[in-house]
Amino acid sequence: MSETVLLEIEGIRKAFPGVVALDNVRLRLRAGTVHALMGENGAGKSTLMKIIAGIYTPDQGEIRLKGRPVTLRGPLDALNQGIAMIHQELNLMPFMTVAENIWIRREPLNRFGFVDHAALRRQTQALFDRLAIDLDPEAEVRSLSIASRQMVEIAKAVSFNSDVLIMDEPTSALTETEVGHLFRIIRQLRAQGKGIVYITHKMNELFEIADEVSVFRDGKYIDTRRSAEVTRDDIIKMMVGREVTQMFPKVTVPIGEVVLSVKNLGVEGIFGGVTFDLRAGEILGLAGLVGSGRSNVAEALFGVVPAMTGEIRIGGKTATIGSPAAAMRHGMAFLTEDRKDSGCFLILDILSNMEAAVLSQRYVKHGFVQQGALQRDCEAMSQTLRVKTPGMHEVIQNLSGGNQQKVLIGRWLLTKPKILILDEPTRGIDVGAKAEIHRLVSELAGQGVAVLMISSELPEVLGMSDRVMVMHEGRMTGIVDRAEADQVRIMELASQ
Repeated sequence: MSETVLLEIEGIRKAFPGVVALDNVRLRLRAGTVHALMGENGAGKSTLMKIIAGIYTPDQGEIRLKGRPVTLRGPLDALNQGIAMIHQELNLMPFMTVAENIWIRREPLNRFGFVDHAALRRQTQALFDRLAIDLDPEAEVRSLSIASRQMVEIAKAVSFNSDVLIMDEPTSALTETEVGHLFRIIRQLRAQGKGIVYITHKMNELFEIADEVSVFRDGKYIDTRRSAEVTRDDIIKMMVGREVTQMFPKVTVPIGEVVLSVKNLGVEGIFGGVTFDLRAGEILGLAGLVGSGRSNVAEALFGVVPAMTGEIRIGGKTATIGSPAAAMRHGMAFLTEDRKDSGCFLILDILSNMEAAVLSQRYVKHGFVQQGALQRDCEAMSQTLRVKTPGMHEVIQNLSGGNQQKVLIGRWLLTKPKILILDEPTRGIDVGAKAEIHRLVSELAGQGVAVLMISSELPEVLGMSDRVMVMHEGRMTGIVDRAEADQVRIMELASQ
């Protein structure tokens, strides 16, 4: 391992109104290494990375680049000094092309001072060829899947040829194949002497790609170890301050009558022929590779993009679901996969986000919102889900991604749904919070709620589901009972 230190962080403190995000933390990144940064949601990982990237200014402490103290006055200053960051929440401009997003403010110009679009395409294609990325440089970003957008973010960061590259949950939307592709890129950069700070909640990634690992807890530095010298249990104990003994607390509960029956559901050009029953108390996992149509089925069931063919029956009666409002009237709730674009109202506070789905329901009396009762229930839900926040009036965009996810889950649980659709419920959530959410889902099933759970993580699908439905390229390829389901069988069906 190289002894050349690229980046040193010492004594960094950062406070926001009502909360100390970082308290005297430190980090040391060596050249030619991948340094994993682990911790629960709200541990301060992303806050520190934003300080290193010039987005936040620390209240105290020192940043040294190659042994030289620096003051970063903004993201452009950080880029100019050799620091690039891939954010957990994608920050691309949807109505611009892939090439325009990657080279914005650095576009090649012709002799008249205008953007040379031919040269722009050529240099983007050259970058993609070097990274083995198969995307059209002239495609508009809004037309891309989340996974493809993530690869554009990665290419953009690499294009700066920075010495320090920060990756904040870069694989959250990637398939297993795409993760392998990303790891090849990381190894290529490591061989060039780059230093990479890698934030992840996925333990298998840590042991596959990282040379060193540092752990934060509640805004404090805990320890740094070589990844070859620690176990998964060691990391979890440092992260949560306790042992997490059961990640998938699946409890056998009575399975009731069919609550939701779907026959030959389809949306032209996207998916078709989807048929299944979902019973009270059952957790039906929905697996498949990115692009298989999993999320599209959930959106059709909830009326986001109404189905064009097929039949939906709820409680034995035919249901016409042409909008989310209609779905909610039938007792359905839907946690979307993209909390930034289709989940959170980022500029509103936690209370406003959590109460959004119930304002027109049981909290309205004689035309007036019963604000006291509503706020009490929202606060109780926040405490149940252990949302880390100084108060209910904190703007939700100030929370970590995992705590934003908890707020959204709380929003839908307040509706007391009979049918709960969860699309990637634990994406970007730390190991301790995952166990809490898994336990909560099991409890809801025990209360008779019918749960449809979509996840890209096979251990989660297998650990939580009574049955697993699998999709491939817009069609259903099979339903497997829990006793017969394993990773090999699911992947066979997912790639048929």
